[in-house]
Amino acid sequence: MQAVILAAGEGTRLRPLTRSRPKALTPVANTPIIEYVIKALQMSGIRDIIVVVGYRKEHVIRYLNMLDVQVRVVVQEKQLGTAHALRYAEPFLEGDFLLLSGDNYIDPRSIQQMIKEKNAVLVTDHPSPSNFGVVMVKDGYICEIREKPADARGFIVSTGVYSLDRSFFKYIVGNEIPDALQAMLNAGEQIKAIQAFDWQDAIYPWDLLQMNARLLKNIDGTRAGTISRSSKLYGLIHIGKGTTIGPNTYIQGPVSIGNDCHIGPNCCIMPNTSIGSRVTVDPLTYLGNSLIMDDVVVGSHSRILDAVIGEACTLRDHTTTWSHEAIFELEHQFMKATFGAVLGDRVSSAPFTILKNCIIGNNVSIEEGNTTISGVVADNSVVI
Repeated sequence: MQAVILAAGEGTRLRPLTRSRPKALTPVANTPIIEYVIKALQMSGIRDIIVVVGYRKEHVIRYLNMLDVQVRVVVQEKQLGTAHALRYAEPFLEGDFLLLSGDNYIDPRSIQQMIKEKNAVLVTDHPSPSNFGVVMVKDGYICEIREKPADARGFIVSTGVYSLDRSFFKYIVGNEIPDALQAMLNAGEQIKAIQAFDWQDAIYPWDLLQMNARLLKNIDGTRAGTISRSSKLYGLIHIGKGTTIGPNTYIQGPVSIGNDCHIGPNCCIMPNTSIGSRVTVDPLTYLGNSLIMDDVVVGSHSRILDAVIGEACTLRDHTTTWSHEAIFELEHQFMKATFGAVLGDRVSSAPFTILKNCIIGNNVSIEEGNTTISGVVADNSVVI
């Protein structure tokens, strides 16, 4: 069986993190999301993989070339929809195939279930169904599918994983997969609903914290680098090559720390935290339930909780994130969310900055210390 991974989309709802990277390359537990998809396919015995790229395609192609797996890459020049993207893979498909999203986590057991089926959709229950394709199921078969309805009639959603054959292409009229599936149903075809074992999507940037916590449970516990004898490490912890853990630092897993980092001394890293490569955490800093990307500097005496920190951010000493519930307006929709902070790439903060339930855009400079930042700060802003 072949597999098609759609990795052409921009992931606009995940901004500011997707300004400089496609959503499929967003690192979760220090691994880009698309790599989890590819590994799940490999573990299920699927080696013939086609990846459709588009937005920032050079980034995806470069990353795929680094992997120890052969994939065929095709380019969707304009991002017009999922069915439009699938069309680019059509010339290379020979028979039955799986269709998957490159920016959702999927486990091998769910894929192994789908391999056994023909014309099937992997489904799951979700508390926010209007963000997905909502499906109505009767006796194990789908009777209706509606893409992102304003008023969902149920909580069963499509995960974006499908088992199909080449006959599916005759039902594609528009640009979206759910429309083609509904056309199949209207033509009298049966589409089976298969319950997912483990699947997760990150719709908004704070959703990455939940995905990060889930995937950290599956990391390998390799501890490389140099670890001070006076440090205390407990639980599942990965430490990359070239990383140093300073004296009297306490780490409670699950925690993943990348290569060439400098941690401590006298730091505390609590569960559900991933730290990318070349990250510096200065003394007497407390981290927990956070996703920190590459090349970040966290100053001394800081307290970073419930935060997503983009690449190359510099948080000077005594920076604090404050988890709080607030209502945000994104893409003309109001939503309630509780988290500390989401920072895009290359954000810098002055000493004694408090980041309270805020979304900070890329290349933002917070120049005045003793400041509390909340709400949304646009890209390239200077806070004085």
